[in-house]
Amino acid sequence: MVALKRKTESANGAAKRAKHGSATSSFILHSYSKLPDLNSHVAAKTTPLDVFVWGTGSMCELGLGPNASTKEVKRPRLNPFLTKEKLGGASIVDFAVGGMHTLCLDSQNRVWSWGTNDSAVLGRDTSKVKEKLKEADADSDDEDGDLNEAESTPGLVEGLPEVKEDGAKIVQMAATDNLSAVLYDNGEVYAWGCFRCNEGLLGFLRKDIDIQRTPLKIDLLKNITQLAGGKDHLLALDAKGIVYAWGNGQQFQLGRRVLERHRYRTLEPQQFGLYDIKYIASGDFHCFAISHDNKVYAWGLNQFGQCAFTDSEGNLEDGSLITKPTEIESLSNKNIVEIAAGEHHTLALTASGEVFAWGRYDMKEVGIAREDLPEGTFKDAHGNARSVPIPTKLQFGKKGNDVKMKAVGCGSHHSFAVTEDGFIYAWGFADTYAPGLGPLDEDVEKPTRIVNTATKHHDIKLIGAGGQFSVAGGVKIEDEDEAEDRVDKYEEIDG
Repeated sequence: MVALKRKTESANGAAKRAKHGSATSSFILHSYSKLPDLNSHVAAKTTPLDVFVWGTGSMCELGLGPNASTKEVKRPRLNPFLTKEKLGGASIVDFAVGGMHTLCLDSQNRVWSWGTNDSAVLGRDTSKVKEKLKEADADSDDEDGDLNEAESTPGLVEGLPEVKEDGAKIVQMAATDNLSAVLYDNGEVYAWGCFRCNEGLLGFLRKDIDIQRTPLKIDLLKNITQLAGGKDHLLALDAKGIVYAWGNGQQFQLGRRVLERHRYRTLEPQQFGLYDIKYIASGDFHCFAISHDNKVYAWGLNQFGQCAFTDSEGNLEDGSLITKPTEIESLSNKNIVEIAAGEHHTLALTASGEVFAWGRYDMKEVGIAREDLPEGTFKDAHGNARSVPIPTKLQFGKKGNDVKMKAVGCGSHHSFAVTEDGFIYAWGFADTYAPGLGPLDEDVEKPTRIVNTATKHHDIKLIGAGGQFSVAGGVKIEDEDEAEDRVDKYEEIDG
């Protein structure tokens, strides 16, 4: 666990009672108002973005409209519904990607959504529009016909205050498989949808609400500065450096043991003894936190070493769990600034632009060439590499080049890193076209740059991914000479 930092010599009495810099949960709860603010509320994003989507959208994930031809997009394609013309002069400035849906924030503080709406994650009613079945004489080879128009086309989330009475604006969104949430710069959180578990529907709030169909303020959360979503759980970080978790905790994603008789208590945000934190992140079933002294902690499912741990003999076991936040010593003090994680793998980005990867190898999620696998790679009985539990630095372009990255992203089994000047490198499971590299015969073993007309002259700023699709946001480089010089630079880097 992480100890709460003590205040300076001028600290109040409550802080002084934290012996040796540590504090109990009861101490934190009873002294909350007297604790110092460690984290600042982030400002709303303002940079206008062109939004690109690709992958398999058979469940409306791509947001390209109902036409059956939009179900498979092999390389990044501009979403035509999210342009200034379509948004009434507004621009998209941010997005969050869930398992099968996406949320987008525009410059007027409105949230747009698209994707599968079975769990009400879109925050709007899509029930009145039905799928159009294929015409008997239609040219398309798709047997299922067109998609649900309301789900496959971006629409406004209903019931969110565009600008709150106190002027607060949305500064972050989070999307799980079955739930959506937004964070305002006054620390308030609104959410809608539900959580699911191994047995099916778990619920939204205690036993009171199974599925929340419109945004609802989470009254138990205050002073929040960051959200992080997993498959069916959420983390929240507050200004005091305290982490909260709620949702499904069957793989210890909530950082604590969940007794069956108390399962509905997991539908309320609770702190679990993790303090002095400045950053949080989550994969499907495993989680991360970075403390103010740059220590990295992990907890949750670890059967592929996705939490970067093995047993005392360097082995992994199916169902392996890290039951409470535990320090990853090999990453601490590396100045990690961003972590992205999929179902069974993880990426970490340093302040200097290096990317480390670890976890499952079966579908090439970690981006390490077979000949470069580190000592300690876990292999099955047949000698086949199964996972890399050791955080390993990735190589981009031909060896000898030192390419710096500014962002990382993970889908369930595919991965991305974005260079400091906005090119995307992709790798991992390729059957669904989610890497954006076109039709491929096998999974992508090592980072490969996306080369396509749509994004060729764009500086990509944001990257995200779901189960079988991906989303990127970028700014077009208007200077043609600058844009071409950038392309030439990376052709040389890639060799």
